[in-house]
Amino acid sequence: MTSLAGIRVLDLSRVLAGPWCTQTLADLGADVIKIERPGSGDDTRTWGPPFLKDPAGLDTGEAAYYLGTNRNKRSVSCDISLPAGQGLIRELVQRCDVFIENFKVGDMGRYGLDYASLQAVNPRLVYCSVTGFGQTGPYRERAGYDYAIQGMGGLMSVTGERDDLGGGPQKVGVAVADLFTGMYATVAILAALRHAEHTGEGQHVDMALLDTQVAMLANLGANYLVSGRVPGRSGNAHQNIVPYQVFEVAPGADGHKDHLILAVGNDSQYARFCEIAGRSELATDARFRKNQDRVRNRAVLVPMLEVVMKTRGKAQWLAALEEAKVPCGAINNLDEVFADPQVRERGMVTQWDHPLQPQLRLVSSPIRLSKTPVRADRPPPMLGQHTDEVLRELLDCSEDRLAQLKTSGVI
Repeated sequence: MTSLAGIRVLDLSRVLAGPWCTQTLADLGADVIKIERPGSGDDTRTWGPPFLKDPAGLDTGEAAYYLGTNRNKRSVSCDISLPAGQGLIRELVQRCDVFIENFKVGDMGRYGLDYASLQAVNPRLVYCSVTGFGQTGPYRERAGYDYAIQGMGGLMSVTGERDDLGGGPQKVGVAVADLFTGMYATVAILAALRHAEHTGEGQHVDMALLDTQVAMLANLGANYLVSGRVPGRSGNAHQNIVPYQVFEVAPGADGHKDHLILAVGNDSQYARFCEIAGRSELATDARFRKNQDRVRNRAVLVPMLEVVMKTRGKAQWLAALEEAKVPCGAINNLDEVFADPQVRERGMVTQWDHPLQPQLRLVSSPIRLSKTPVRADRPPPMLGQHTDEVLRELLDCSEDRLAQLKTSGVI
């Protein structure tokens, strides 16, 4: 038994934020029915290369981007621009617990699929809208994309090398505004389901990428609100902890530059680091004894540590620091990540029996539940793969009706 067994989700979202949410719900056991436009489907199906290879080694129409965000779902093709398609969605809503969409504000109303319309059909429905700026406010009708949101929401102002070292605006390497919004949406939907369970009332979940981006500024947002000072970019250094950054170490055997992360989180760890580094006096120096002192005197301490760190190679430092329980880490590329023994032991790659590739490898869910493990039984679906199956199962569609829907281009 999975945690969300018996929960059914009608997923009209596409690209990343919405699909990331519904993939998590699907991992937890919900029956996620992904509604896609006939003929083209989710935009990310074409966002490649890379594309999934067929047995002959040729590219298929399944992009890796799509595959990475749509496991454990069923795909139904339905054209919601047609009245019959809208009617089909309303029928399905009566048999679902959750509805999620990421259309522009107002679009669902034009199709008769807005919250008010569907709540009248199913009062218990949890209806989640994911947009760039939310359902209210002066920007509500704007299209909001992760890249722009990272800029507008302040993340790019604190990401990248320091300006005095040639830095400039820098986005994060993955679409974190989308991903965080997807995760916040998951939490909100679970809370709304809990409310519906107790009261019989559904509700509208209004998720906005910009809201999420502002919220995930975390300590930096709090720093500004408390101090009134605008933080800038600090490269790989932490704004509130020292030493907590990337350091160059002695070159590798082939002469290439090497680096590691030193993440000293408290004063006792700092003292142990100084002892390992052969600079115990830096732990008793009044300028550096406490973290607040080290932050204030960062410009003095860090250059001293940069010299020390270059005296040993990465392997030597990592072994010594780990033995002393001083937080540290390598900087791995993705080849090294997936070869890492800890990643392998934790099962962070799952093999799927996909129709086009029977040994498809994808990243696993990180959720570990002792009683209700996540599911891994449905590979990312082909476009419309489950249309007939779902309509027969939920709507008891006859063969004549299915043929009529296909002929009219609804499915």
